[in-house]
Amino acid sequence: EMAYIPLDAESKTKGKAAVDVIGNPLGKSGGSLIQQALIFAFGSLAASTPYLAGILVLTTLMWIRAARSLNIMFNEAMVNDPASDM
Repeated sequence: EMAYIPLDAESKTKGKAAVDVIGNPLGKSGGSLIQQALIFAFGSLAASTPYLAGILVLTTLMWIRAARSLNIMFNEAMVNDPASDM
């Protein structure tokens, strides 16, 4: 939600709607698809658990990297915004 602060009102609304309508369901469906594919490939949840753990760690690292990048872009936008009072 912090990423929407430097945007104008219309962009905030459209961006939030896009994340709510497309992003969340797509993420849940993608996670389920990966889990089902691994269970199918390895035959059981127990056999696929180490691979699911690896994917979880990789996803978490990518999320942290994206959050740091977003922080840099957010700070630059706040410095460059003359109307900003933060």
